[in-house]
Amino acid sequence: MQLQVMNSPFSQEQSELLNRLLSTLTEPQKMWLSGYLAGSAGTILPQVAGSELVSQQTGSTVSKEVTVLFGSQTGNAQGLAEKVKATLQERGFQATLAPMNEFKANSIKKVHNLLILVSTHGEGDPPDNALSFYEFLHGRRAPQLKDLRFSVLSLGDSSYEFFCKTGKDFDKRLEELGAQRLYPRFDCDLDYDEPAAEWLEGVLNSLSEAKAEEAFSPLVPVGAGVAAEQSVYSRTNPFKAEILENINLNGRGSNKETRHLELSLEGSNLEFEPGDSLGIYPENEPELVDLIIQKMNWNPDETITVNKQGETRSLRESLISYYEVTVLTKPLLQKAAELTSDEQLQQLISPEKEEELRAYIEGRDLLDLVQDFNFAEVPASTFVSILRKMPARLYSISSSLRANPDEVHLTIGTVRYDAHGRSRKGVCSIQCAERLQPGDYLPVYIQRNQNFKLPANPDTPIIMIGPGTGAAPFRAFLQEREELAAQGKTWLFFGDQHFVTDFLYQTEWQQWLKKDVLTRMDVAFSRDTEEKVYVQHRMLENSKDLYQWLEEGAVVYICGDEKNMAHDVHETLIRIIEQEGGVSREQAEAYLAGMQQQKRYQRDVY
Repeated sequence: MQLQVMNSPFSQEQSELLNRLLSTLTEPQKMWLSGYLAGSAGTILPQVAGSELVSQQTGSTVSKEVTVLFGSQTGNAQGLAEKVKATLQERGFQATLAPMNEFKANSIKKVHNLLILVSTHGEGDPPDNALSFYEFLHGRRAPQLKDLRFSVLSLGDSSYEFFCKTGKDFDKRLEELGAQRLYPRFDCDLDYDEPAAEWLEGVLNSLSEAKAEEAFSPLVPVGAGVAAEQSVYSRTNPFKAEILENINLNGRGSNKETRHLELSLEGSNLEFEPGDSLGIYPENEPELVDLIIQKMNWNPDETITVNKQGETRSLRESLISYYEVTVLTKPLLQKAAELTSDEQLQQLISPEKEEELRAYIEGRDLLDLVQDFNFAEVPASTFVSILRKMPARLYSISSSLRANPDEVHLTIGTVRYDAHGRSRKGVCSIQCAERLQPGDYLPVYIQRNQNFKLPANPDTPIIMIGPGTGAAPFRAFLQEREELAAQGKTWLFFGDQHFVTDFLYQTEWQQWLKKDVLTRMDVAFSRDTEEKVYVQHRMLENSKDLYQWLEEGAVVYICGDEKNMAHDVHETLIRIIEQEGGVSREQAEAYLAGMQQQKRYQRDVY
């Protein structure tokens, strides 16, 4: 589109310069430029009248007040919600932000514009801090919401069967209650930055009731206006952290390999608190990538365009560092089926083969896919275009920044297993265990997690339950409490397979016990006894004392595997409350739900 001098405030020379520039810009670059101009020169907004916006085109009015609610387990949805609020405020809206468990559910009737940002957890479940609001909306007490306009941004992982289910549920339920969509729901996979920006652009256009080019100056992508307040390093611009230490915590003869990594953050200005996570962008195993290229008879040096910005890399480098090749998903197989006439693949993705498809995906990777089905005529550039961008891996930080300035420590369990006739390896854990040495670098960023934080009052007692690598954040907790000279009692339940080979950070726990930084510690080593003993058994053995701590206001933290350990610990807590409190199961469940509402029951589970 060429600028016409007669219809613009620009001179002929300025118009020619602008036209030459605009023709070369990608869409993300145009969005960034519009955000920069809006921030530096002031945003052109519709006229303001009280708490309403008056559209310059239609003359109709819409509420300026927008409520932003988030449900987040690891912090992704919360981080996006905070950026959405900042962008709304820059655009002149009155934005209110809250986690769903802190929002008074029955006040939903007073809300006119609602934005929901929510992740899906576990087997299609809402995050912990979204559960109460989710149950309210899906219960009998949910009101009719004919005056509500809403939009949902749903975060998920398409490798899971119930992809974005919580967001879909919210979207459907609000419609059933009579609410009107401001903008269609967006379901985001792990690489959510661009779709989130597109969703917010659509939401803002709908809120203004006018086209962006008529009522507003071009829209700002999510978070563009707040970038200056944060470190220059982020999820989309990771910091290359030097590895200072990389050691195996397990003893000789152990069935496990747990890596302790110490990384330098010097010069990054990155900050974190105990309970936060570190995101790592890993690389695929070169040997696996070479086997895929060999099977497909591709040229490893072929140039591939990897993103909308036009960035290019060699095919081999792209498959190693940019694309995900170790996980198969239903959407990937559906896209792959469009590239071939292979009858077996066509049958596998048919609706009646759902169970078979689910079984096939489990434990297989891209090499299996190209070996099992015929993609002989598919060019490399076409095939890689259907692949997901490599997602970051999140690990609970196992150090305190106060105790270790300019450093971040991680505790990573190495993943190795056999499936479908081949040895399989975890992408990031194996890179750390087999291919990284001190002096090497990893691209990293901080993932904040406000749902897993030490109590503000350092005198508050805490109970920490974390088998294996689940102990990682509790090492950070105790380092922090030691630095703060906190007086609150601390109790750690730790478990693993063998005392001799798998007692992670044993010396440190013992030192903290001597200093009274750690008040109590109970351990369970499941393979050292004929009958397997786990942390929940130790909890039951100490049920009276544990309940007393709860009555004294202790905060309970759980970190580790959700499906097995966290579920069993949850049930054990209910049983202890029921038994020691002399109450019914329903009352015990309500007691625990109340603790969760008060942020006295926090989980970092996966």
